[in-house]
Amino acid sequence: MTALAGRPGNTQTRSRPALRWSDLRGARVGLWGLRTEGAANLRRLRRMGMVPVVVDDRPAAPAFGGLRVLSGDAGLEALASCEVVVKTPGISRRSSQVAALTDAGVVVTGGLGLWLEGADRARVVCVTGTKGKSTTASIAGHLMAGLGRRGLVSGNIGLPPWDPAAGEDWDFWIVETSSFQATDVSSSPPVVAVTSLAPDHLDWHGSEENYYADKLSLCSQPGAALTIADASSPVLHAHAALLGPEIWWVAEGDPELDGAWTDALALPGRHYHRDALVARACLLALGVDEARDDERLAGAAAGFAPLQHRFRAVGTVAGVEFVDDSLSTNVLPTLAALDALGDRPVALLVGGQDRGIDYGPLASALGCRHGETLVVTLPAAGLRIGAAVRAAGVDVADADDLAGAVAVAFDWARARRSGDGSRGVVLLSPAAPSFGQFRDYRERADAFCAAMRRCAAAEVLTRGRPAREGS
Repeated sequence: MTALAGRPGNTQTRSRPALRWSDLRGARVGLWGLRTEGAANLRRLRRMGMVPVVVDDRPAAPAFGGLRVLSGDAGLEALASCEVVVKTPGISRRSSQVAALTDAGVVVTGGLGLWLEGADRARVVCVTGTKGKSTTASIAGHLMAGLGRRGLVSGNIGLPPWDPAAGEDWDFWIVETSSFQATDVSSSPPVVAVTSLAPDHLDWHGSEENYYADKLSLCSQPGAALTIADASSPVLHAHAALLGPEIWWVAEGDPELDGAWTDALALPGRHYHRDALVARACLLALGVDEARDDERLAGAAAGFAPLQHRFRAVGTVAGVEFVDDSLSTNVLPTLAALDALGDRPVALLVGGQDRGIDYGPLASALGCRHGETLVVTLPAAGLRIGAAVRAAGVDVADADDLAGAVAVAFDWARARRSGDGSRGVVLLSPAAPSFGQFRDYRERADAFCAAMRRCAAAEVLTRGRPAREGS
Protein backbone atom coordinates (compact mmCIF):
# COMPACT_ATOMS: atom_id res chain seq x y z
CA MET A 1 0.00 0.00 0.00
CA THR A 2 2.07 2.94 -1.27
CA ALA A 3 0.25 5.57 0.78
CA LEU A 4 2.02 4.27 3.89
CA ALA A 5 5.33 5.63 2.63
CA GLY A 6 4.06 9.17 3.07
CA ARG A 7 2.89 11.81 0.64
CA PRO A 8 5.27 13.38 -1.89
CA GLY A 9 7.12 16.38 -0.63
CA ASN A 10 6.85 15.44 3.04
CA THR A 11 10.18 14.87 4.76
CA GLN A 12 8.83 13.43 8.01
CA THR A 13 10.35 10.21 9.31
CA ARG A 14 8.56 6.95 8.73
CA SER A 15 7.22 7.13 12.31
CA ARG A 16 5.07 10.10 11.27
CA PRO A 17 4.23 9.90 7.58
CA ALA A 18 1.55 12.21 6.25
CA LEU A 19 -1.32 9.73 6.23
CA ARG A 20 -5.05 10.43 6.18
CA TRP A 21 -7.70 8.25 7.73
CA SER A 22 -8.79 7.30 4.21
CA ASP A 23 -5.27 5.97 3.49
CA LEU A 24 -5.80 3.19 6.02
CA ARG A 25 -8.34 1.34 3.87
CA GLY A 26 -6.98 -2.04 2.91
CA ALA A 27 -4.22 -2.00 5.53
CA ARG A 28 -3.87 -4.19 8.59
CA VAL A 29 -4.48 -1.61 11.34
CA GLY A 30 -3.82 -1.88 15.05
CA LEU A 31 -5.70 0.23 17.58
CA TRP A 32 -3.45 0.81 20.60
CA GLY A 33 -5.13 2.26 23.67
CA LEU A 34 -8.80 2.69 24.45
CA ARG A 35 -10.67 5.20 26.63
CA THR A 36 -11.98 8.44 25.04
CA GLU A 37 -9.79 8.80 21.97
CA GLY A 38 -9.44 5.07 21.44
CA ALA A 39 -13.23 4.73 21.34
CA ALA A 40 -13.38 7.53 18.75
CA ASN A 41 -10.67 5.81 16.70
CA LEU A 42 -12.66 2.58 16.71
CA ARG A 43 -15.84 4.36 15.65
CA ARG A 44 -13.97 5.99 12.77
CA LEU A 45 -12.47 2.72 11.58
CA ARG A 46 -15.81 0.96 11.79
CA ARG A 47 -17.43 3.74 9.81
CA MET A 48 -14.82 2.93 7.17
CA GLY A 49 -15.80 -0.75 7.30
CA MET A 50 -12.57 -1.84 9.01
CA VAL A 51 -11.93 -4.27 11.87
CA PRO A 52 -8.69 -3.39 13.69
CA VAL A 53 -6.51 -5.33 16.08
CA VAL A 54 -7.30 -3.86 19.53
CA VAL A 55 -4.62 -3.61 22.23
CA ASP A 56 -4.65 -1.95 25.62
CA ASP A 57 -2.09 -2.17 28.44
CA ARG A 58 -4.76 -2.32 31.15
CA PRO A 59 -8.02 -3.38 29.49
CA ALA A 60 -11.12 -2.83 31.57
CA ALA A 61 -12.70 -5.89 29.97
CA PRO A 62 -11.62 -8.72 27.64
CA ALA A 63 -13.73 -7.23 24.86
CA PHE A 64 -14.31 -3.69 23.62
CA GLY A 65 -16.95 -2.79 21.05
CA GLY A 66 -17.43 -6.49 20.39
CA LEU A 67 -13.72 -7.01 19.62
CA ARG A 68 -11.20 -9.01 21.63
CA VAL A 69 -8.73 -6.81 23.53
CA LEU A 70 -5.11 -8.01 23.71
CA SER A 71 -2.54 -6.85 26.23
CA GLY A 72 1.02 -7.51 27.39
CA ASP A 73 3.45 -9.36 25.12
CA ALA A 74 0.62 -10.81 23.05
CA GLY A 75 -0.67 -7.31 22.36
CA LEU A 76 2.73 -6.00 21.29
CA GLU A 77 3.26 -9.01 19.03
CA ALA A 78 -0.11 -8.37 17.39
CA LEU A 79 0.77 -4.71 16.82
CA ALA A 80 4.09 -5.71 15.26
CA SER A 81 2.16 -7.66 12.64
CA CYS A 82 0.23 -4.54 11.56
CA GLU A 83 1.12 -2.09 8.82
CA VAL A 84 -0.24 0.91 10.74
CA VAL A 85 -0.84 1.38 14.46
CA VAL A 86 -3.12 4.21 15.61
CA LYS A 87 -2.14 4.93 19.21
CA THR A 88 -3.85 7.05 21.83
CA PRO A 89 -2.02 10.14 23.13
CA GLY A 90 -1.24 8.63 26.53
CA ILE A 91 1.27 6.25 24.92
CA SER A 92 4.52 8.16 24.68
CA ARG A 93 6.04 8.42 21.23
CA ARG A 94 9.38 8.32 23.03
CA SER A 95 8.68 4.92 24.60
CA SER A 96 10.76 1.82 23.82
CA GLN A 97 7.64 0.01 22.57
CA VAL A 98 6.95 2.69 19.95
CA ALA A 99 10.62 2.64 18.93
CA ALA A 100 10.50 -1.14 18.51
CA LEU A 101 7.41 -0.97 16.30
CA THR A 102 8.93 1.80 14.19
CA ASP A 103 12.19 -0.12 13.80
CA ALA A 104 10.14 -3.09 12.59
CA GLY A 105 8.66 -0.94 9.83
CA VAL A 106 5.27 -0.36 11.44
CA VAL A 107 3.83 3.12 10.94
CA VAL A 108 2.82 4.50 14.37
CA THR A 109 0.47 7.45 14.14
CA GLY A 110 -2.37 9.18 15.97
CA GLY A 111 -5.93 10.22 15.26
CA LEU A 112 -5.29 13.96 15.16
CA GLY A 113 -2.50 13.68 12.62
CA LEU A 114 -4.63 11.45 10.41
CA TRP A 115 -7.51 13.92 10.60
CA LEU A 116 -5.43 17.04 9.91
CA GLU A 117 -4.00 15.54 6.71
CA GLY A 118 -7.50 15.32 5.25
CA ALA A 119 -9.03 18.46 6.80
CA ASP A 120 -9.41 21.93 5.33
CA ARG A 121 -6.73 23.27 7.63
CA ALA A 122 -7.47 26.89 6.72
CA ARG A 123 -10.59 26.47 8.88
CA VAL A 124 -8.75 24.86 11.80
CA VAL A 125 -6.93 26.40 14.75
CA CYS A 126 -4.98 24.22 17.15
CA VAL A 127 -4.84 25.67 20.67
CA THR A 128 -2.09 24.38 22.92
CA GLY A 129 -0.24 25.51 26.04
CA THR A 130 0.65 24.28 29.50
CA LYS A 131 -2.32 26.10 30.98
CA GLY A 132 -5.19 28.09 29.52
CA LYS A 133 -5.76 26.02 26.39
CA SER A 134 -9.12 24.61 27.53
CA THR A 135 -10.46 28.02 28.56
CA THR A 136 -9.13 29.71 25.41
CA ALA A 137 -10.67 27.06 23.14
CA SER A 138 -13.97 27.31 25.02
CA ILE A 139 -14.07 31.10 24.78
CA ALA A 140 -13.26 30.98 21.06
CA GLY A 141 -16.08 28.52 20.45
CA HIS A 142 -18.52 30.56 22.53
CA LEU A 143 -17.64 33.76 20.65
CA MET A 144 -18.05 32.01 17.30
CA ALA A 145 -21.51 30.79 18.25
CA GLY A 146 -22.49 34.28 19.41
CA LEU A 147 -21.31 35.70 16.09
CA GLY A 148 -23.38 33.20 14.11
CA ARG A 149 -20.56 30.85 13.13
CA ARG A 150 -20.55 27.10 13.68
CA GLY A 151 -17.34 26.27 15.50
CA LEU A 152 -16.66 22.84 16.99
CA VAL A 153 -14.60 22.93 20.18
CA SER A 154 -12.89 19.57 20.08
CA GLY A 155 -9.75 17.56 20.64
CA ASN A 156 -8.38 17.25 24.16
CA ILE A 157 -11.43 19.06 25.58
CA GLY A 158 -14.29 17.26 23.84
CA LEU A 159 -15.08 14.90 21.02
CA PRO A 160 -12.13 14.28 18.70
CA PRO A 161 -12.95 16.04 15.41
CA TRP A 162 -12.60 12.77 13.47
CA ASP A 163 -15.17 10.98 15.66
CA PRO A 164 -18.25 10.27 13.51
CA ALA A 165 -20.33 11.47 16.47
CA ALA A 166 -18.85 14.98 16.04
CA GLY A 167 -20.32 15.44 12.57
CA GLU A 168 -18.80 17.41 9.73
CA ASP A 169 -21.13 20.39 9.25
CA TRP A 170 -18.91 23.03 10.85
CA ASP A 171 -17.54 26.36 9.68
CA PHE A 172 -14.45 26.06 11.87
CA TRP A 173 -12.73 23.59 14.18
CA ILE A 174 -11.08 24.78 17.41
CA VAL A 175 -8.89 21.87 18.45
CA GLU A 176 -7.42 21.85 21.93
CA THR A 177 -4.15 19.98 21.45
CA SER A 178 -2.04 18.40 24.17
CA SER A 179 1.71 17.93 24.01
CA PHE A 180 1.00 14.19 23.66
CA GLN A 181 -1.18 14.74 20.59
CA ALA A 182 1.26 17.20 19.02
CA THR A 183 3.88 14.47 18.63
CA ASP A 184 1.55 12.56 16.30
CA VAL A 185 1.04 15.46 13.88
CA SER A 186 2.88 15.64 10.55
CA SER A 187 1.23 18.80 9.17
CA SER A 188 -0.15 21.79 11.03
CA PRO A 189 -2.97 24.22 10.30
CA PRO A 190 -1.82 27.72 9.31
CA VAL A 191 -2.92 29.09 12.71
CA VAL A 192 -1.69 27.71 16.04
CA ALA A 193 -2.20 29.36 19.42
CA VAL A 194 0.08 28.82 22.43
CA THR A 195 -1.38 30.10 25.69
CA SER A 196 1.55 29.46 28.06
CA LEU A 197 4.62 27.34 28.63
CA ALA A 198 6.08 25.73 31.75
CA PRO A 199 7.55 22.30 32.56
CA ASP A 200 5.01 19.47 32.58
CA HIS A 201 4.61 15.76 31.77
CA LEU A 202 8.34 15.17 32.21
CA ASP A 203 7.73 11.45 32.78
CA TRP A 204 6.14 11.21 29.31
CA HIS A 205 8.53 13.48 27.38
CA GLY A 206 11.75 12.54 29.17
CA SER A 207 13.04 16.05 29.88
CA GLU A 208 11.99 19.67 30.12
CA GLU A 209 13.47 20.59 26.75
CA ASN A 210 11.85 17.56 25.12
CA TYR A 211 8.52 18.73 26.50
CA TYR A 212 9.00 22.22 25.07
CA ALA A 213 10.08 20.85 21.69
CA ASP A 214 7.16 18.41 21.52
CA LYS A 215 4.59 20.96 22.69
CA LEU A 216 5.75 23.61 20.20
CA SER A 217 6.29 21.24 17.26
CA LEU A 218 2.82 22.24 16.00
CA CYS A 219 4.19 25.71 15.26
CA SER A 220 6.74 24.58 12.69
CA GLN A 221 5.32 21.51 10.97
CA PRO A 222 4.56 21.83 7.23
CA GLY A 223 1.61 24.19 6.76
CA ALA A 224 2.21 26.28 9.89
CA ALA A 225 2.19 30.01 9.14
CA LEU A 226 1.20 32.01 12.26
CA THR A 227 1.63 31.34 15.95
CA ILE A 228 -0.51 33.36 18.37
CA ALA A 229 1.44 33.50 21.64
CA ASP A 230 0.93 34.97 25.10
CA ALA A 231 3.38 37.86 25.41
CA SER A 232 3.40 37.65 29.23
CA SER A 233 5.20 34.28 29.22
CA PRO A 234 8.97 34.60 29.62
CA VAL A 235 9.41 30.91 28.78
CA LEU A 236 7.63 31.40 25.45
CA HIS A 237 9.88 34.34 24.65
CA ALA A 238 12.92 32.23 25.50
CA HIS A 239 11.70 29.58 23.03
CA ALA A 240 10.62 31.97 20.29
CA ALA A 241 12.85 30.12 17.80
CA LEU A 242 10.42 27.17 18.07
CA LEU A 243 7.32 29.25 17.38
CA GLY A 244 7.39 29.08 13.60
CA PRO A 245 7.71 31.58 10.75
CA GLU A 246 5.54 34.38 12.21
CA ILE A 247 4.51 35.21 15.79
CA TRP A 248 1.62 37.38 16.96
CA TRP A 249 2.49 38.30 20.55
CA VAL A 250 -0.78 38.90 22.40
CA ALA A 251 -0.54 41.43 25.23
CA GLU A 252 -2.95 43.22 27.51
CA GLY A 253 -3.76 46.67 26.17
CA ASP A 254 -3.43 45.60 22.53
CA PRO A 255 -5.88 47.97 20.77
CA GLU A 256 -6.80 45.32 18.23
CA LEU A 257 -7.76 42.80 20.90
CA ASP A 258 -8.35 44.33 24.32
CA GLY A 259 -11.33 46.30 25.51
CA ALA A 260 -14.43 46.35 27.65
CA TRP A 261 -15.91 43.46 25.67
CA THR A 262 -14.10 41.02 27.96
CA ASP A 263 -16.24 42.19 30.92
CA ALA A 264 -19.17 40.28 29.43
CA LEU A 265 -17.32 37.00 30.00
CA ALA A 266 -17.49 37.63 33.78
CA LEU A 267 -14.24 35.76 34.45
CA PRO A 268 -11.95 36.64 37.40
CA GLY A 269 -8.20 37.09 37.16
CA ARG A 270 -5.70 38.41 34.64
CA HIS A 271 -4.99 34.92 33.30
CA TYR A 272 -8.59 34.61 32.09
CA HIS A 273 -8.33 38.05 30.52
CA ARG A 274 -5.26 36.97 28.54
CA ASP A 275 -7.01 33.76 27.47
CA ALA A 276 -9.88 35.88 26.11
CA LEU A 277 -7.48 38.02 24.08
CA VAL A 278 -5.82 34.94 22.58
CA ALA A 279 -9.28 33.58 21.70
CA ARG A 280 -10.17 36.79 19.86
CA ALA A 281 -6.85 36.68 18.01
CA CYS A 282 -7.70 33.12 16.88
CA LEU A 283 -11.00 34.29 15.39
CA LEU A 284 -9.36 37.19 13.60
CA ALA A 285 -6.60 34.95 12.22
CA LEU A 286 -9.26 32.55 10.91
CA GLY A 287 -10.96 35.40 9.05
CA VAL A 288 -13.99 35.88 11.32
CA ASP A 289 -14.30 39.59 10.57
CA GLU A 290 -17.27 40.08 12.92
CA ALA A 291 -14.79 39.63 15.77
CA ARG A 292 -13.29 43.05 14.93
CA ASP A 293 -16.39 44.81 16.31
CA ASP A 294 -16.12 45.28 20.11
CA GLU A 295 -19.86 45.79 20.53
CA ARG A 296 -20.75 42.65 18.62
CA LEU A 297 -18.08 40.72 20.46
CA ALA A 298 -19.43 41.84 23.83
CA GLY A 299 -22.84 40.55 22.83
CA ALA A 300 -21.30 37.26 21.72
CA ALA A 301 -19.35 36.95 24.99
CA ALA A 302 -22.43 37.19 27.22
CA GLY A 303 -23.50 34.00 28.92
CA PHE A 304 -20.13 32.27 28.83
CA ALA A 305 -19.99 29.37 31.29
CA PRO A 306 -16.55 28.72 32.78
CA LEU A 307 -15.13 25.22 32.69
CA GLN A 308 -16.15 22.81 35.39
CA HIS A 309 -13.45 22.27 38.02
CA ARG A 310 -11.52 25.32 36.84
CA PHE A 311 -11.51 27.94 39.63
CA ARG A 312 -15.21 27.67 40.49
CA ALA A 313 -16.74 28.56 43.86
CA VAL A 314 -18.70 25.49 44.98
CA GLY A 315 -20.04 26.62 48.36
CA THR A 316 -19.59 28.56 51.57
CA VAL A 317 -19.52 27.09 55.09
CA ALA A 318 -19.39 29.34 58.17
CA GLY A 319 -18.20 32.19 55.96
CA VAL A 320 -15.40 30.10 54.40
CA GLU A 321 -15.52 29.93 50.61
CA PHE A 322 -14.60 26.64 48.93
CA VAL A 323 -13.09 26.91 45.44
CA ASP A 324 -12.72 23.91 43.12
CA ASP A 325 -9.72 24.18 40.80
CA SER A 326 -9.17 20.43 40.50
CA LEU A 327 -8.38 20.83 36.80
CA SER A 328 -5.12 22.49 37.89
CA THR A 329 -2.48 19.82 37.30
CA ASN A 330 0.53 22.12 36.96
CA VAL A 331 2.16 25.02 38.78
CA LEU A 332 0.99 27.70 36.32
CA PRO A 333 -2.78 27.35 36.87
CA THR A 334 -2.26 27.18 40.63
CA LEU A 335 -0.33 30.45 40.49
CA ALA A 336 -3.14 31.95 38.41
CA ALA A 337 -5.74 30.84 40.97
CA LEU A 338 -3.77 32.40 43.82
CA ASP A 339 -3.41 35.61 41.83
CA ALA A 340 -7.18 35.77 41.31
CA LEU A 341 -7.75 35.58 45.09
CA GLY A 342 -5.55 38.60 45.78
CA ASP A 343 -4.64 39.05 49.45
CA ARG A 344 -7.40 36.88 50.92
CA PRO A 345 -6.29 34.24 53.43
CA VAL A 346 -5.95 30.97 51.51
CA ALA A 347 -5.65 27.38 52.64
CA LEU A 348 -4.21 25.75 49.51
CA LEU A 349 -4.60 22.00 48.91
CA VAL A 350 -1.80 20.64 46.72
CA GLY A 351 -0.40 17.28 45.66
CA GLY A 352 -1.21 14.20 43.63
CA GLN A 353 0.75 12.18 41.10
CA ASP A 354 4.39 13.25 41.09
CA ARG A 355 5.59 13.88 37.54
CA GLY A 356 8.92 15.31 38.59
CA ILE A 357 8.26 18.97 37.78
CA ASP A 358 9.99 21.79 39.66
CA TYR A 359 7.83 23.25 42.43
CA GLY A 360 10.32 26.03 43.20
CA PRO A 361 8.27 28.68 41.32
CA LEU A 362 5.18 27.77 43.37
CA ALA A 363 7.14 27.99 46.63
CA SER A 364 8.63 31.35 45.62
CA ALA A 365 5.22 32.79 44.77
CA LEU A 366 3.71 31.54 48.02
CA GLY A 367 6.61 33.05 49.96
CA CYS A 368 5.83 36.44 48.39
CA ARG A 369 2.05 36.40 49.05
CA HIS A 370 0.77 39.29 51.15
CA GLY A 371 -2.25 37.34 52.38
CA GLU A 372 -1.97 34.62 55.02
CA THR A 373 -1.36 31.18 53.53
CA LEU A 374 -1.49 27.59 54.72
CA VAL A 375 -0.40 24.85 52.34
CA VAL A 376 -1.95 21.44 52.98
CA THR A 377 -0.14 18.68 51.10
CA LEU A 378 -1.42 15.39 49.68
CA PRO A 379 0.52 12.32 48.53
CA ALA A 380 2.62 11.75 46.57
CA ALA A 381 3.90 15.06 45.13
CA GLY A 382 3.00 16.73 48.42
CA LEU A 383 6.26 15.55 49.95
CA ARG A 384 8.35 17.56 47.49
CA ILE A 385 5.93 20.49 47.43
CA GLY A 386 5.93 20.68 51.22
CA ALA A 387 9.73 20.70 51.38
CA ALA A 388 9.97 23.52 48.85
CA VAL A 389 7.24 25.58 50.51
CA ARG A 390 8.66 25.19 54.02
CA ALA A 391 12.01 26.42 52.72
CA ALA A 392 10.20 29.55 51.51
CA GLY A 393 8.91 30.22 55.05
CA VAL A 394 5.28 29.25 54.43
CA ASP A 395 3.22 27.22 56.91
CA VAL A 396 2.59 23.64 55.80
CA ALA A 397 0.37 20.84 57.08
CA ASP A 398 0.58 17.32 55.69
CA ALA A 399 -2.51 15.15 55.14
CA ASP A 400 -2.94 11.51 54.20
CA ASP A 401 -6.06 12.04 52.10
CA LEU A 402 -8.30 14.76 50.69
CA ALA A 403 -10.96 14.48 53.41
CA GLY A 404 -8.38 15.09 56.10
CA ALA A 405 -6.82 17.93 54.12
CA VAL A 406 -10.17 19.71 53.75
CA ALA A 407 -10.87 19.40 57.48
CA VAL A 408 -7.50 20.97 58.37
CA ALA A 409 -7.92 23.71 55.76
CA PHE A 410 -11.45 24.57 56.90
CA ASP A 411 -10.48 24.91 60.57
CA TRP A 412 -7.61 27.20 59.58
CA ALA A 413 -9.61 29.34 57.13
CA ARG A 414 -12.53 29.77 59.55
CA ALA A 415 -10.18 31.44 62.02
CA ARG A 416 -8.82 33.97 59.47
CA ARG A 417 -10.29 37.17 58.15
CA SER A 418 -9.19 39.38 55.29
CA GLY A 419 -9.10 43.16 55.33
CA ASP A 420 -12.76 43.42 54.32
CA GLY A 421 -13.84 41.11 57.14
CA SER A 422 -14.46 38.03 55.01
CA ARG A 423 -13.10 34.68 56.17
CA GLY A 424 -10.48 32.67 54.40
CA VAL A 425 -10.73 30.47 51.31
CA VAL A 426 -10.20 26.74 50.97
CA LEU A 427 -8.69 26.33 47.50
CA LEU A 428 -8.25 22.94 45.83
CA SER A 429 -5.65 23.74 43.18
CA PRO A 430 -3.36 20.70 43.38
CA ALA A 431 -0.64 21.54 40.82
CA ALA A 432 -0.54 17.79 40.09
CA PRO A 433 -2.69 15.14 38.40
CA SER A 434 -5.14 13.12 40.47
CA PHE A 435 -3.91 9.65 39.49
CA GLY A 436 -2.98 7.42 42.42
CA GLN A 437 -5.81 8.41 44.75
CA PHE A 438 -8.49 9.26 42.18
CA ARG A 439 -9.56 8.12 38.72
CA ASP A 440 -9.38 11.68 37.33
CA TYR A 441 -9.72 15.34 38.28
CA ARG A 442 -13.52 15.06 38.25
CA GLU A 443 -13.55 12.36 40.91
CA ARG A 444 -11.10 14.46 42.95
CA ALA A 445 -13.43 17.44 42.68
CA ASP A 446 -16.39 15.30 43.78
CA ALA A 447 -14.43 14.18 46.84
CA PHE A 448 -13.60 17.82 47.62
CA CYS A 449 -17.27 18.80 47.49
CA ALA A 450 -18.22 15.80 49.64
CA ALA A 451 -15.65 16.86 52.24
CA MET A 452 -17.08 20.40 52.16
CA ARG A 453 -20.55 18.99 52.85
CA ARG A 454 -19.16 17.08 55.83
CA CYS A 455 -17.74 20.33 57.17
CA ALA A 456 -21.17 21.92 56.77
CA ALA A 457 -22.89 19.02 58.56
CA ALA A 458 -20.40 19.16 61.42
CA GLU A 459 -20.96 22.90 61.70
CA VAL A 460 -24.72 22.40 62.02
CA LEU A 461 -24.23 19.77 64.73
CA THR A 462 -21.83 22.00 66.65
CA ARG A 463 -24.15 24.99 66.54
CA GLY A 464 -27.11 22.86 67.55
CA ARG A 465 -25.51 21.60 70.77
CA PRO A 466 -26.45 23.32 74.03
CA ALA A 467 -23.75 25.48 75.53
CA ARG A 468 -21.70 23.74 78.21
CA GLU A 469 -21.71 25.01 81.79
CA GLY A 470 -19.13 27.66 82.35
CA SER A 471 -18.85 28.49 78.69
